[in-house]
Amino acid sequence: MKNRIRDLRAERAWTQADLAQRVGVSRQTINAIETDKFDPSLPVAFRLAKLFDLTIEELFLDDQ
Repeated sequence: MKNRIRDLRAERAWTQADLAQRVGVSRQTINAIETDKFDPSLPVAFRLAKLFDLTIEELFLDDQ
């Protein structure tokens, strides 16, 4: 599943650690989500969407 997290984070000049702290996960988790190695749990996906003021559909794109 593709996502826009890296671009949105960069627009705000946040590091992966900054974003991780805001969402309540580790920096390694943010890295894994950004590089499509890991799909976030539903609660984490909702926290990310809320933080960026987007819907889940706007944040995560179906890559099929």
